[in-house]
Amino acid sequence: MTTKPTMALAELTEKGADADLLKQMIQFVAPRMMEMDAESLCAAAYGERTVDRQNSRNGYRERLWETRAGSVDLKIPKLRKGSYFPGFLEPRRTAEKALAAVVQEAYVQGVSTRSVDELVRAMGMSGISKSQVSRLCGEIDERVHAFLDRPIEGDWPYLWIDATYVKVREAGRIVSVAVIIATAVNTDGMREVLGMGIGASEAEPFWTGFLRQLTRRGLRGVKLVISDAHVGLRAAVAKVLKASWQRCRVHFLRNALAHAGKGQRQMVLAMINTAFTQENSEAAIAQWRNVSQQLHGRFPKLAALMDEAECDVLAFMSFPKAHRTQIYSTNPLERLNAEIKRRTDVVGIFPNEPAITRLVGALLLEQNDEWQLQRRYMQLEGLQTLTDNQPARLSAVVR
Repeated sequence: MTTKPTMALAELTEKGADADLLKQMIQFVAPRMMEMDAESLCAAAYGERTVDRQNSRNGYRERLWETRAGSVDLKIPKLRKGSYFPGFLEPRRTAEKALAAVVQEAYVQGVSTRSVDELVRAMGMSGISKSQVSRLCGEIDERVHAFLDRPIEGDWPYLWIDATYVKVREAGRIVSVAVIIATAVNTDGMREVLGMGIGASEAEPFWTGFLRQLTRRGLRGVKLVISDAHVGLRAAVAKVLKASWQRCRVHFLRNALAHAGKGQRQMVLAMINTAFTQENSEAAIAQWRNVSQQLHGRFPKLAALMDEAECDVLAFMSFPKAHRTQIYSTNPLERLNAEIKRRTDVVGIFPNEPAITRLVGALLLEQNDEWQLQRRYMQLEGLQTLTDNQPARLSAVVR
């Protein structure tokens, strides 16, 4: 009988796993599953000399496998004695779903031999050993960690940081932890995922450690950090990056409007938004203070919040006008966080933090690859003025 986690993972692949991600998972896992099956039939690994060997390989035959995620080229192992045909290619089997579930199970459960083995047997294969599961998960982890720990090169003027929360088992208890995602735009206008962290988002030591990890990998040239008002983050940004901090305008407005009655919210929103339409920082600050003064009589708490958040919410106005619509909030991260939330909600409760890193890291890797194939995220206008490494200008006159 199919276990609940397995059913949930199967539903995940049914409901709309990204086609490119699914195809990549199939291309990654299918060859390894066939090699493990051939290894089991031969009673020996490829090239291994042993008295227990019962058969040996004899090259490969190629076959094109049509899946709902696209065409996949397979190299099916051939044996000297008898024949081998992978069970997942049998007609009327929803094989790619099972393969995706194998990978998802490995992502989520870590090295869970029993659950992965059940899925493999359900595919008509002979099952795999604990060492083979460990090898498969190790290859997945190696790829994810190589991406998350890669060197960061160049200047990155704008850095977005946001958190989404997941549940994990810790010392026999179920706790909620923050999964922190950092993305940035470089001076070429290209966007990348720079890193992720897991911890308590309200703790300043966590933020400091996370930012220092990014700087050790090479992060430099940050001028503005855009995030929600996480306690401790602002201090960590000033300490580690010495950059300006932009409080997410969208989140601030939600908090601000909570201090106004439902009938007055549209009017209050329109008044505050007039500050954001100004041409420069000085005019925006003047209009912000004017609006705060007008609201002070009817909404004193709202006015006090505006006075307190003035510098943080208007920080983006000091940067090039061409970039302002992209740097005033964490909206550029919302779609990515929504996809992460959709996948992690299916899991429910993670068994440990490495399982979170495995799943979320794989999603971030896929998203980053997709961004590299797209056009520039941000206009080049103004980006070069934000770099600390200005190109040297040589005089045109020879003396």
